[in-house]
Amino acid sequence: MDEKRLLAGLVEPDFGRRNGASVPFRRRLPLRLGFVAALILFGLTFYVFLQPEPFLEVSNWSPATFREEITESKAPISAAAPKKGAARPVHTNNRLVPFEAHIMSKCPDAVVRFWKLASISPHQIIVVLTGVQDCLRELVLPTMQHVVDNVNFTLSYIGRPTGDGGVECMHGPAECMGNILELCAHKLNPDPKIYLGFTMCISQDYQHIPDRELIEGCALEHAVDFEALNECATRDDGQYAMNLLRDSVQHTKAVGVTKSCTVRVDNEVYCIRDDGKWTDCPAGPGVRDLIIKIAKLSRQN
Repeated sequence: MDEKRLLAGLVEPDFGRRNGASVPFRRRLPLRLGFVAALILFGLTFYVFLQPEPFLEVSNWSPATFREEITESKAPISAAAPKKGAARPVHTNNRLVPFEAHIMSKCPDAVVRFWKLASISPHQIIVVLTGVQDCLRELVLPTMQHVVDNVNFTLSYIGRPTGDGGVECMHGPAECMGNILELCAHKLNPDPKIYLGFTMCISQDYQHIPDRELIEGCALEHAVDFEALNECATRDDGQYAMNLLRDSVQHTKAVGVTKSCTVRVDNEVYCIRDDGKWTDCPAGPGVRDLIIKIAKLSRQN
């Protein structure tokens, strides 16, 4: 009997301690489960409502498409589809005046050969070498700085369309490729500040057109994507670029232009830079007069 009491005394306190220890645990369990549930709920809320958008979809992005998006965002308000309830833009009466320069990327080559055959002094050769550069530098570029928002500017090229769908350039295939690269620069970068700068850059070293080093250097200097430029020139085995050149050459032929560099304003010849001098310039080759003329034409309906 005493052994039973002793056994009972040993067992009962132990049983009581286990019960005493398990009671607080069961009371704390709902609190812990509630805390875990709150964490899960917070995590789901953050994932659904607060998850940040990805910075860039790399697979759908390229420098060329990025520039196209910028160009579209800067398109004239009048050219965009009107939105319901949108206010009308200001100064929509002014029209864009056609302003065009017809050139050949390697035009000075033939002139150099001519002067060498004629035994003219090197100084005269240098004067003639700057023909296309002078046209752009002395008249086109400074005018564009003032009228860029009032003109529809185009660089067009001189050549001869062939029966097989190609183009024959006066100074050979290298000039055709130079023309194509300049047209592609225009196609990829509608901003005249970019493609005119690129054209001027390679014209300064026209002897090396279309060497990769020259083209890549000028592309880098004027923010032209060289890889996109190369893709444009070689797309569809070169047929895409050849179509660009052919369209440009056919347009030049249709308007009766034969000399590089010919500047046309409002679809009429304004001035010609040929053999190192300005010709056929009724109003003169002055930049100020050309700016005034374009401003007047822009205000006409």
